Amino acid sequence: MRNFRKPDLSAPRYRVKRKNLITDEFMTDFCNRHPELSQYKKRDIKEIVKNFNQLLWEEIIENRDGVELPEGLGYIFIGACPHVKKDNIDYGKSIKYGMTVTHKNYDTDGYLGKIFYSNYSAKYKLRDRSIWAFNGGRYFKRAVTKSFRDDWRKYLVIDNTTKVSKMYKKMRQKDYFDTIREKQFNEYNEFDID
Repeated sequence: MRNFRKPDLSAPRYRVKRKNLITDEFMTDFCNRHPELSQYKKRDIKEIVKNFNQLLWEEIIENRDGVELPEGLGYIFIGACPHVKKDNIDYGKSIKYGMTVTHKNYDTDGYLGKIFYSNYSAKYKLRDRSIWAFNGGRYFKRAVTKSFRDDWRKYLVIDNTTKVSKMYKKMRQKDYFDTIREKQFNEYNEFDID
């Protein structure tokens, strides 16, 4: 074990400025486009979005294969990955003991739970889809952590070197060939000699 240097909590910090999607400008544009919904206030719209997102991440946690996002934005699912090679430091315990303490994930046999987002196999390709990304919110990440600890075997196991796009491509080919075989089997008649 090596010594752990406690971080300086009074050091200057840099915080990235975040943009809020539901602004006054958005609300005026929304009311102009949909005058029948103009009775909703800004906080009502925020509550609707929050409830929808909560329903979405609850479904992602329950469903092994994940969820297809609305409007063809992509797919989100939870996967189990083998432990990474570099140390996964437990900062709370490291500060407490003064030594570097790492997470070993013994309760999940060394697997890590990760949230995967892919827009590779979307039906309609998004413009500049390579710059799209997904960042899970705090409540979603905490719920995934709790669910993964309880039942980690439920989720797909993905190697560190596997591309998610290849996985989707492979599944699409398998579905395609399964439908062809099924169609040929249904059309087959051993007594028809043409």
